[in-house]
Amino acid sequence: MTSAEIVLSLFSGGLVGLSLGMIGGGGSILATPLLVYLVGVPSPHLAIGTSAVAVSANALMNLLAHARAGNVKWGCAIVFALFGVAGAALGAQLGKAVDGGKLLAAFGLLMIAVAALMLRPRRGGDDPDVRLDRSSARRLVPRLGLAGGAVGALSGFFGIGGGFVIVPGLVAATAMPLLSAVGSSLVSVAAFGATTAVSYALSGLVDWPLAGLFIAGGAVGGLAGVRLARRFGGSRRQLSFIFSGVVALVGCYVVARGMAVFF
Repeated sequence: MTSAEIVLSLFSGGLVGLSLGMIGGGGSILATPLLVYLVGVPSPHLAIGTSAVAVSANALMNLLAHARAGNVKWGCAIVFALFGVAGAALGAQLGKAVDGGKLLAAFGLLMIAVAALMLRPRRGGDDPDVRLDRSSARRLVPRLGLAGGAVGALSGFFGIGGGFVIVPGLVAATAMPLLSAVGSSLVSVAAFGATTAVSYALSGLVDWPLAGLFIAGGAVGGLAGVRLARRFGGSRRQLSFIFSGVVALVGCYVVARGMAVFF
């Protein structure tokens, strides 16, 4: 690995971490395009496998903070994640079977959809005391299982964290408040990322030194992003609009590059 690749890897990880720290979601969607088009990873599959490692590691770091703050509904989060892991394993196998160029084009379309979702204000539920126990299991487990399996498959196929879908999925299934959904979603993000990473690693599709650099850059960028979010807290909504525009533009570029495989 050249010195330029090391610098670009750290910078790319830092950019993703910065966006996650400032906006609080959606930033990991930039990981694969940055690895392919900026760092120069030659294979989309290798980029997806490597980014999945970084996504899982960053989610674990953020999960610790939310757990200490009491923002994780562990019962609901674990059931959602367990069903999602099965979906993620299936999705990863399907993703590896798809041509890299076509997969990248589909990834670009997903980025555009994520950008549109980011423009919608996130809402939480009205049941702060919701918990998974004997009395609520019959009602909650089918909802959590269905949502978790579907989101996990999407996450595994594209090698993304999926937090932008997990959060509303948890709210819809349990009516938990937004902050609890954000904290609880990180259990699934970490689990889905790890499942995808293992699947790709078994196929030799993870660049471990690059993943380490990406994680290191993301940790530093995340700290900077949190500080900036505190400083510009009143402009958080505006920052989300700007970032969604960036994601949409990158998505259009990825689609344009990926569509070349069809012609």
